[in-house]
Amino acid sequence: MGLGRLVSIKLTLCLIVGIIVGFYLEIPISLPFLALLFLLVWMAFVFRKKSRVSIYIFMALVAAAFVCLGILTIRMAHPGSQPQTYLKHHLASSHAFGVKITDVLKPTDFSHRYFVEIATVDEQAANGKILLNISRNPSQKQFGVDDELVVYGKLDSVNPPLNPYQFDYRDYLKKQGIHHQIRADSAQVLPLNHKKTTLFGHAQDLRKHIITKLEQHTFGTEELSVIQALLLGERSAVSQETYDDYKNAGAVHILAISGLHVGILLLLLQFLLKPMERLPKGRTLKLVTIVLLLWSFAFIAGLSPSIVRAVTMFSFVAYALHLNRPTNTFNTLVWSMFFILLFEPLFLFQVGFQMSYAAVFAIVWLYPKLQDFWRPKNVLLRKTWQLFSVGVAAQLGVLPLSLFYFHQFPALFFVSNLAVVPFLGFTLGWGILVIVLALLDMLPAFLVSAYNGIIHMMNAVIGFVAEQEAFVFKQIPFDSVQMVTAYLIIIFLVLVLSKPRFRHIAFLGISILLFQGWVLYDSVQAKSKQALVVAHQTKNTILLNRSGDAVQVHPHAVEAAKRTVSDYVVGEKIDSVAYFPLRNMYKIGHRTFYVMDSLGLKPPIQPDYLLITHSPRMNFERFLDGMEPKKIIADGSNYKSYVSRWKKTCQKRKIPFHYTGERGAFIIDLNALD
Repeated sequence: MGLGRLVSIKLTLCLIVGIIVGFYLEIPISLPFLALLFLLVWMAFVFRKKSRVSIYIFMALVAAAFVCLGILTIRMAHPGSQPQTYLKHHLASSHAFGVKITDVLKPTDFSHRYFVEIATVDEQAANGKILLNISRNPSQKQFGVDDELVVYGKLDSVNPPLNPYQFDYRDYLKKQGIHHQIRADSAQVLPLNHKKTTLFGHAQDLRKHIITKLEQHTFGTEELSVIQALLLGERSAVSQETYDDYKNAGAVHILAISGLHVGILLLLLQFLLKPMERLPKGRTLKLVTIVLLLWSFAFIAGLSPSIVRAVTMFSFVAYALHLNRPTNTFNTLVWSMFFILLFEPLFLFQVGFQMSYAAVFAIVWLYPKLQDFWRPKNVLLRKTWQLFSVGVAAQLGVLPLSLFYFHQFPALFFVSNLAVVPFLGFTLGWGILVIVLALLDMLPAFLVSAYNGIIHMMNAVIGFVAEQEAFVFKQIPFDSVQMVTAYLIIIFLVLVLSKPRFRHIAFLGISILLFQGWVLYDSVQAKSKQALVVAHQTKNTILLNRSGDAVQVHPHAVEAAKRTVSDYVVGEKIDSVAYFPLRNMYKIGHRTFYVMDSLGLKPPIQPDYLLITHSPRMNFERFLDGMEPKKIIADGSNYKSYVSRWKKTCQKRKIPFHYTGERGAFIIDLNALD
């Protein structure tokens, strides 16, 4: 049976279309609900007829019904659709929020961060999920999952990014179902003594207990942080240097418990529990045992959304293996996606969900084809080819997504995967044994030393691969159109290589032409753009003078500016970047752009644009006498109190004022200037 004929694929695609439509369009929840009821009645009426036309009508109605179902599920996930939503309260004023912590996030330098569920607003029942930021206070301990607090504060919307192509944290939170946040200091937070522990709370407590037990043994600092990430899904202790090594080596997925870990664990359990098949109803007993053990691993790992998602997916895979029908695995995977999205539609927009399914689908589809392509007789060569095939299939599956989200490609990914992944099952099994013995206070020193050595060796191999910087391609421009067309190219290329038919070759050619056509169009558009950008960065001034596919960067502090510049260069597909000292006067077309620094010197000529930087001490009223700039800009290098005074003065004089800390980067389109 062809993949296109699988009912599961068609229904899941319709559900996905509905979720996407419902997420981006503000559709009242009553509309998809009524439409779904109408379609169900119509389907019952059409189902009675036996004509060929009625069959096609029925299929169209089913597709429309599942699109409506997708819209309905995503709209129900929006806080505004809840009967006791916190949005019904007056958000502009401060309230007393009773909240329960559902997730502890990695803290910043200034605050501890939590996802919390609202239980009450001013002692009135309410619900909804928000982000809570509590200023760091050495005297106050960090809270944990299931802790209940009363927080006095005001709800704020999450700020959008202030620079072009900067990571959009607001959009990220929106895709988690979070639309507002509260910022509070410790004086505004009252912990409640009672605590009703949920299953997630018990899982987090167990994970903390395991970490405490492991810390009592002589593991190295870096080794212990990797063990926590590898076995418990706790990555906060991993240093930035180690994380970058794994990322540049193409092995960062090892540090995040995902489908890879659960899949390897499933295969390991399939092998270890195979003798159970000899018992009466042994195959069913084996399936139940495997699923229970997988969910036990998820519990130990803290029941985070990523691990719950992965275990759910591989529970379906375990069932497919139980049926022992290879053609059923793909179908089962699709059904697992369908049911996950039915209950958690926002998962669709999470990178981990997309990459996990892309990798597993690619392995299920491509691995058998790669094995058919070459079957070496030598055992060692055959095993190496099998491992290489799995790595290539998974990498092809996630490559367009990886380029789209991360804009880099580690060319030596197959080296790190061949060196680490074959032993990952052994490493996971040993690690689970270490955890069990540590909990029983029976962990011998030689096991600690041996396992520490294994993790140290794994880090060393990954570090060596990551040092080959010539093979790590970074800052690769890749947009959503390129991502979609790249997937089309991969799909039809595989079809051509496996079954070379005319239609497959034609579609492959069309996909390549679409990809090349879009790249060419984008390149022509890029060469025609000219702009001057005043970027926002605290304590720094950054000017980006863009001309075609080249940009001149004029920063106050070069090193601090590089991240912001990198985001802009990748997003705008810039080919050439050059750094120059920051000047006071610039000529843009027929206009003048004056940069006033901390000295506060008056420009020698009347400027069209005035950029104020580094908080000059001056009488701003007197400074503006005799000047009529078209726009005054203040960037992030200024004190906020100064900016506030300048803004009031400009409003009084009716001069347009732009503060990058509020309104984001200031962009002058030079092509639009007369």
